[in-house]
Amino acid sequence: MKTRKQTGLALLMLLAIGTAAHAASHHVSPATMNKNTRELFQQSMAMDDMFYDPDVKLVRSPSPSPRRTATRSAYHMVRESSWYALGLLVRDEQGDRQRAADIIDAVLKQQYVKQGMPWYGTYRRAPEEKDPAPDAVMWRGFDPNWRTFIGTTFEIILIEYPERISPELSKRMYEAIDRAIEGEIAEKRLLPSYSNIALMYGALWDFAATHDKRDDWKQQSKDWTEAVYKLYKQYGAFFEYNSPTYCGVDIYGLALWRNYGSTPRMRSIGSEMEAGMWRDLAALYQPDLRNLSGPYDRAYGMDMESYVSVVGVWMRTVLDEKRAPLAPIGPTTDHMPDVWFAPHIAVLGTHIPADALKQMNTFSGERLVRQQITDDRVATAWIGKHVIFGGESTRKTKDAGMGSQFHPATIQWRTPSGEIGFVQLVEAPAIDATADKDGITISTTGNVRIRIHAKGLAREKVAAASWELPGLKVAVTSDNKNFTEDKTGDDVYLVYSGISSMRWEITPGE
Repeated sequence: MKTRKQTGLALLMLLAIGTAAHAASHHVSPATMNKNTRELFQQSMAMDDMFYDPDVKLVRSPSPSPRRTATRSAYHMVRESSWYALGLLVRDEQGDRQRAADIIDAVLKQQYVKQGMPWYGTYRRAPEEKDPAPDAVMWRGFDPNWRTFIGTTFEIILIEYPERISPELSKRMYEAIDRAIEGEIAEKRLLPSYSNIALMYGALWDFAATHDKRDDWKQQSKDWTEAVYKLYKQYGAFFEYNSPTYCGVDIYGLALWRNYGSTPRMRSIGSEMEAGMWRDLAALYQPDLRNLSGPYDRAYGMDMESYVSVVGVWMRTVLDEKRAPLAPIGPTTDHMPDVWFAPHIAVLGTHIPADALKQMNTFSGERLVRQQITDDRVATAWIGKHVIFGGESTRKTKDAGMGSQFHPATIQWRTPSGEIGFVQLVEAPAIDATADKDGITISTTGNVRIRIHAKGLAREKVAAASWELPGLKVAVTSDNKNFTEDKTGDDVYLVYSGISSMRWEITPGE
C-alpha cells in the first residue's frame, strides 16, 4: 500500500504532466526580474502585505464596499486575493507558501458550486456579499468575469509553481477551473467581441481542455480563439478600443496565449495581436504628457499620472518610475488594487516591439492617428507636442449615457502647474466625433455634457463660445439652444442643450 507521501508525489507528477503540454514554466523570481519590474512587483507586494487580513485569509479593500452591511464598512477582495497568492509564490520568502495556500483555500470557498444557476463557477466578489437571489441581475448580484480573472491566475500558478502548493490544493484548483468553464458555457452570455474577457476565456478553456484531455473542449476552445482572432483581423483592432485599463487586460490575455497556448498556432496569433496592440497604444501615447490620447471606449480616469491603469502597470515594467504613466503607489491611490496585477505581468513578461517602445520613451513628432474599429466606428486622434485629443465616430450607433465609461471626445494637456488638465465629453446621445490637427467636430442630436478639469481654472473664463483654460484655449461653435454650467469640486461641468453640431478649435499654450 502506498504511503500518503507516495500518493502525494504521484499526484504531483500527474499534475506536472498535465501542464507539460503547455509551454515550459519560467519560474520567475524577484532576482530574475529587471529593475523596473522588480520595483513594481515590490510595490505591489508591499500593498498586499499591508492589506492582508490573517483572520479572513484575504486582502481587505482599501476603500469601503458599495455592498457593505450596516455593521461592517470594510470588505475583503476575493479576486485580488488570488492575485496576491500568485505574488507570494513568485516571491517565495519564508512563510509565503503557507500564506498563499491559505489564500487559495479561502478563495476556492467563495466559488459558486450550485449547478444550473447563471452564476455557477464564478466567485463572490467579497465573502461579505450575500448569495445571489433567484432573480439576481448580472453585475449587481454577481460578476461572471471572476471566473476568468481567478481561473487564469490559477492557470499561471499550476503551470509555473505546482511544486509550491500541495497536490490536494492543485486538484481543487483544476476542479474550480472546470466549473468556471462549465458555468461560462452554460450561461451563453459571452461574445468574442467582449475582448478582455474573451481573451482570458480562450486561454483558460484551452488550458482546461489540454489538462482534461477533452477533445470536445479542445475543438470548441480552438473555434473560440479563431473567432476572436478573426474579429481582430478585420480592422486590426478589438471592439473594446483604447482603454487604459481594459487594454492592459487584453494584453494579459494575449500574453497567456503567447506563453501557454497549447498549439504553435495559438501562440503565434497571440504574439501577433499582442504586438499589434502595443503598436496601437504607442501611436496614441505622448511620453512627455505620460498619457494615452482618447477617445476611450472604457476609461476610469483621464490622467494616467493620477490613477492606476493596467496599461500603466505594464508600461512601468519597461519605463523608469519618472517616465511611466502611473501614479505614485500608496494606500489611497485611485484604483490602487489594479497594481496587484503586477505578479502576472512579471511572470508573463512584457513583449513590446522595439519601434513601439521607442515611441513610448521619446516623442516622435506630431501626428494624426486614425483607426477603424468596426464597420461603424472610427477613432481619430491628434498627438501634438503640447496637447493630445481624440474623437470617435460611431455612425450614431453609440451614445455616452450617464455614468458611461465611453468618452467619445477628449482633450489632455499639461497645465502651467505641471499637472495634466483635461476636457472629457461625459454624456451625449448617439454621437459622431472626429479629430483633426486643429480640433474636434461633433455631430449628435440632443444634450451634451462636458467636464473640464484644470488646476488654476478660472470659472469666469469659461463661456459657451470659448474656454480659456490654464495653458489651453478652445473656441466652441455650436447650434445649442441653451447653455448651463456648474462647478463640482475642482471641475466645471458644461451642458449644451438641443445641439446637432459642435466644433472645438483647440489652441495649446507654449
